[in-house]
This record gives sequence, C-alpha cells and structure tokens, in this order.
Amino acid sequence: MGRRMSSRFIAGMEIEDVLRAAESMQNQGIASTLDSLGENVSTPEQARNSAEIYHRLLDAIDKRKLNANVSVKLTQMGMDLGHDLAGEIVSGLVDHAVAINSFVRIDMEGSEYTQATIDLVRALHAKPANRGHVGIVIQAYLYRSADDIAALIAGGIRIRLCKGAYKEPASVAFPEKTDVDANFVRLTRTLLVSGIYHGIATHDEAMIAAAKRFVKEKAIEKSSFEFQMLYGIRRDLQRTLVAEGYNVRVYVPFGAEWYPYFMRRLAERPANVLFIAKNMLKK
Repeated sequence: MGRRMSSRFIAGMEIEDVLRAAESMQNQGIASTLDSLGENVSTPEQARNSAEIYHRLLDAIDKRKLNANVSVKLTQMGMDLGHDLAGEIVSGLVDHAVAINSFVRIDMEGSEYTQATIDLVRALHAKPANRGHVGIVIQAYLYRSADDIAALIAGGIRIRLCKGAYKEPASVAFPEKTDVDANFVRLTRTLLVSGIYHGIATHDEAMIAAAKRFVKEKAIEKSSFEFQMLYGIRRDLQRTLVAEGYNVRVYVPFGAEWYPYFMRRLAERPANVLFIAKNMLKK
C-alpha cells in the first residue's frame, strides 16, 4: 500500500522525481506547483535546509523552462521558531522567484497560523518588486475567509481557494459540508470577478460546474483563472478541463516525509480515507 500511495499521490522521494512529473504534466498541457513535504521543523538549520530544496526547485524550473511554481508551508520554514526566521527564509525564496520570473505560493495551515500567514504574505507582496510573485491559500470552511479575501484582493494578491483540510472547531469553521460548499461557491464568484489571476482548488464536480456556469454567465475569460487539483486525484477530470480550454495546475508533493504527512491528513479528517480509496480506483 505504501508503494502504491507513493507512486499514485506522491511524485517520488527526490527532486528529480518531481521534476519528471512536472515535465510529464506539462506535455499534457497541465501546469504544476511543487511541494517538498514536511512541516513543523524543530531547528533553524532544518528550516534553512528545507528552504534550500525550494531554491533548487526554482533553479530547475528556470533551467528546464517548466510551467511550474512552488508551494511552501511556513511551519517548514521555521514559523514555530519565530516569525522573523520564517520571514527571512521566505523572503529569500520570493527574491529568487522574482529573479527568474516565477512564483511562490504560501500554503495555509491550521487556523492558529491564519493571521500570521496573511500578515507575512501582505508584507512580502507590498514590496514593489514582489508584486505578482507571491500568493496565498484561503480556506472556505473558515468564517473569516470572505473578509480575508476582500482585503487580499484589495492588495492585488493572488489566492488559491480550497475548502480546507484541517480539523477545526465550530467556533472558527463551518461544521457542515453544505455550508462549506455554499461558501466555496460564494468565494469563487468573488475571485472570478476580481481581475486577478486566482486558483480554484477543488475536485468536487459540483463546485467546478458552478464555477463554469458563473464564468459563462459573466463572460469571464477562461484564461483569467485556473482550476487546481492534487497529483493523482481525478486525472480524468484534469484532462477534460484542459480539453475544454481551462487552465489546470496540479499540486505535486514529493519527499521522504510523505508517510507522516498522509497519516496526519487521514487523522484530521476521517472522510479523507474514503476520498483517497475512491481515487485509488480511478484512472
């Protein structure tokens, strides 16, 4: 099962593995965002070593002319050890992305990190040279997300909208799936009319269909946004969207930390077990 998981949902253990996956998807007309697995480092040295992997990825993206960027978790960059450390490390990555005309997406983690993540991204994006080269993730299941999106759009910041995968209390997040879905649709519409290039991250065909209807109704250019999905999930749907003229980007994780990462996701949301099991059977 471990080998099947690592080959289906994780690109591999090494940088070369994820680069091969990105090249393969590019040949299918699909862009990628590359993620070196790992969270919550315990020393500054570990944080800097994690960042060095991303610097190598950015160099390879530039050298190979890949339609790819990188996604970074702040806890992997030392956020738990101090905001200044994480800010310094991520600033260096964004500087690198600017130099090669690429992009760094700052992933969103649990709600205890939400405000700090937004603050850091806004501070980085406020530097004129960085505009358009750093973005963020917003989770539709949080009550605060509509206000956060309004503020981020006002700053011209690119957003990846997802439903959210962490276990959160009802005091901060919608507990019912129907409410999360409704909020996802509302927030998607806000993003699509913002005039900024955002990512709509979902495998839910109902959410995708709602976005497509809204795009058609408002005569929104398909090239003005992208759908985003996970590596190995709904590959059939990814290909269909590309054939229909939509931009698609796939989130591609790799690295030796895949097992604890995967087990944490299952522990946080047991519904993920069924989701993964269904997709093991799909092409």
